[in-house]
Amino acid sequence: MATAVPDEPVVIPAPAAEGRQYLVYEGPRSDITYPMKVLYCGECSMPLEFCEYYPNYEKCKKWLETNLPDQFEKLKADGEDGETGDAEKKRQKRGGKGQVKAKKKAEPQGVNLGYIKRGKKKSTIITGLSTYEIDLKEASQFFSKKFSCGSSVVAEDEISVQGDKRDDLFDILCEKWPQIDEDGIDDIGEVKR
Repeated sequence: MATAVPDEPVVIPAPAAEGRQYLVYEGPRSDITYPMKVLYCGECSMPLEFCEYYPNYEKCKKWLETNLPDQFEKLKADGEDGETGDAEKKRQKRGGKGQVKAKKKAEPQGVNLGYIKRGKKKSTIITGLSTYEIDLKEASQFFSKKFSCGSSVVAEDEISVQGDKRDDLFDILCEKWPQIDEDGIDDIGEVKR
């Protein structure tokens, strides 16, 4: 089905307010060749015009200089490179992909084993593994396979294992992770919540 391109702009009146225009289509522009080709940055994956709003704009400029030198020259010709002092002050700095928070390294405090009663059932609570730089998700998966029960990461530094497994954990923790000293494991008994 062929579509005809109108010679005159098409004006569609607003239904609520007669006489006002809200959409004017003037057809394809004569100064642009279609289909348009848009260049994307390899660092931030945005069109090149939007790179300046990326938190790591300097990385975008380096990528642009190595991969698209002609576009980099246009950027320098526009004066973007000379305004870095004022642009740094104006650009908003937020979290997200650009900035990664560094975790504070804490000295190992030891591992605490406790339990929680829920009716007749008990759950073992393990805290202090993250101070030994142990991935809690991997540890949780290891416990669930080892004991054939449910295990999950409950809080920032806390793993819950179904059942009272404290006696078994004293031996297993030292075998699986040699950086944990057997003297650093404490049984704190029942944990009140």
